[in-house]
Amino acid sequence: MYKIVSDSACDLSKEYLEKHDVTIVPLSVSFDGETYYRDGVDITRDECYQRMVDDPKLFPKTSLPSVESYADVFRSFVEQGFPVVCFTITTLFSGSYNSAINAKSLVLEDYPDANICVIDSKQNTVTQALLIDQFVRMLEDGLSFEQAMSKLDALMASARIFFTVGSLDYLKMGGRIGKVATAATGKLGVKPVIIMKDGDIGLGGIGRNRNKLKNSVLQVAKKYLDENNKDNFIVSVGYGYDKEEGFEFMKEVESTLDVKLDSETNVAIGIVSAVHTGPYPIGLGVIRKYETL
Repeated sequence: MYKIVSDSACDLSKEYLEKHDVTIVPLSVSFDGETYYRDGVDITRDECYQRMVDDPKLFPKTSLPSVESYADVFRSFVEQGFPVVCFTITTLFSGSYNSAINAKSLVLEDYPDANICVIDSKQNTVTQALLIDQFVRMLEDGLSFEQAMSKLDALMASARIFFTVGSLDYLKMGGRIGKVATAATGKLGVKPVIIMKDGDIGLGGIGRNRNKLKNSVLQVAKKYLDENNKDNFIVSVGYGYDKEEGFEFMKEVESTLDVKLDSETNVAIGIVSAVHTGPYPIGLGVIRKYETL
């Protein structure tokens, strides 16, 4: 039986993690550049969002998991004789993958026969959750590890996130996704529709009105799903500080796209993404069902 590990960027719920025995290694967040709080351990998603809402000029920063934190988790499973599969946030957004690789090397020094596989998911938040969920489902459905691994590249290539944000300020400050903000700053009040694929982000459209932006998100997603047979995909919603908006958006997604959302992998977008999106991201993620590959 493989033990599945992920960094906290996957935003999977505690209920999901417990049900499917997925272990989280947290990234950290700082509001002053000095004191860092472990995501989901020292600070909750809601606490982080509330601080950002209360102080719109507050721009927190994240820090990748330490090599030691990964090594401790890997070692605990290896000592019990378990093989380990670890999924990390896209390397274009964080050095989490490198920390996990270095941790693997450390553990192999003491346990040279250990089986530890570290995977750059090329995803973030909701699609990282969806990728892990598909891997979990494959193993739970009786596929061998080799069979499950053989489908990962196609799963990752199929994944998309379509979303928008409430403010450009965080995109500008974030650096890694600043190019999207730059493309949308030509007109006052304009915000982007953003598409994430293959580990990076791009511009899917622009607009001003929040409701129109959400509709644009839906239309861009609908086009992708219609072109690739929507019945082959799992669809999940990600939302920020405004939970009620998130729940209403779920209804809009199901109605507009004519799909049934996967309730287990709808995610409350977490701290790692919030640093770059601000407290009001909203959108959806899609990934192929492994059975269709």
